[in-house]
Amino acid sequence: MKSLQGKVVSTKMTGTVVVEVVRKFRHPLYQKTVSRHKKYKASVSTDQQISEGDEVMIRESRPIAKSVNFIVTKIVKKIVQ
Repeated sequence: MKSLQGKVVSTKMTGTVVVEVVRKFRHPLYQKTVSRHKKYKASVSTDQQISEGDEVMIRESRPIAKSVNFIVTKIVKKIVQ
């Protein structure tokens, strides 16, 4: 199973958050560090209090909805507001 770490970008849906995962790699020709980002929708259990800006770990799961294939496993860093 794929496990990723990213930042919560949106919490506007009920039971679902959007997590942006940034990956960095070295360009094969120019040897420059390049960063790419992708957004994943992840399901959240009702007892987790997640807000925008939090760092979370997500893991791949069975399809929960049409575009939701990940589950939030833990909160790595909580942003205090």
